[in-house]
Amino acid sequence: MDSLIEKAKTLLEALPYIQKFRGKTFIIKYGGSFMNSPDTSVRDGVARDIVFLETVGINPVVVHGGGKAISQAMKKAGLPSEFVQGMRITDNESALLVEQVLSKEINPQIVQTINRLGGEAMGFSGTEIFTCRKHYVHTAEKGKIDVGFVGDVVHVNTAPLLDCIDRNITPVISPTARGEDGEIYNCNADVSAAKCAISLDAKRLVFMSDVPGLLRNPDDLNSLIPHVQTDEVDRLKNDGIVGKGMIPKIDSAVEAVKSGVAKVSLVDGRVPHAVMLEIFTDEGVGTELVY
Repeated sequence: MDSLIEKAKTLLEALPYIQKFRGKTFIIKYGGSFMNSPDTSVRDGVARDIVFLETVGINPVVVHGGGKAISQAMKKAGLPSEFVQGMRITDNESALLVEQVLSKEINPQIVQTINRLGGEAMGFSGTEIFTCRKHYVHTAEKGKIDVGFVGDVVHVNTAPLLDCIDRNITPVISPTARGEDGEIYNCNADVSAAKCAISLDAKRLVFMSDVPGLLRNPDDLNSLIPHVQTDEVDRLKNDGIVGKGMIPKIDSAVEAVKSGVAKVSLVDGRVPHAVMLEIFTDEGVGTELVY
């Protein structure tokens, strides 16, 4: 009986959040090495959380990554994987391979998992949704560096996404885009998700990866910073707490919050039901970034 009462308490704790967020749009950026975990229960757990959001009347939109799978495919194809400031150098052949892996392999797998667990999802190549401009990396030593077919999202085609939302279908989008030249570009999934959140006037943006959130010390998992305000970010960068691959994520989170997204959360996708714990409990998990 006690365990049943505890379950009831958990449901009651979630109730005000369900009432508050019903009808709102949430962007879930799904990435990290857990995407490639041989343990299907990890991937199923994330998909089950998305199905739960659907079921209680919240509108989830998924933007996924797939960096590890891309690296494996490039190695198999004999293509080099080179990075500059966290950006993958991408020639035309590599861009086509990225599109194949993200949009034709990973994307359908996520859609199928959501549908298998009782939800309803529809997959989109980012080339159908995102328009980008060419991205250049700037370094103190070499100045502006051309990293090839890497883009910054500048426009989101919201019409097919809003159509899905109206029909209670979860859009699942890969982070590729069409450039102004009509070519396929590889884009940062975090930035793509943030642009999506801004364009859809989303209530929340959740970044899922394989770290607990923003850590004061990257080597100490217990040094989690649970709450960050946008005006603290510059100091965190200067202190080296936000660095390397975390910079695009945090910068896009700040842009999203300043553009009207109420909160951005950074959570560990390996934690069972991390999305639900962050959204539907008083304590939450990970790091929240707010204005």
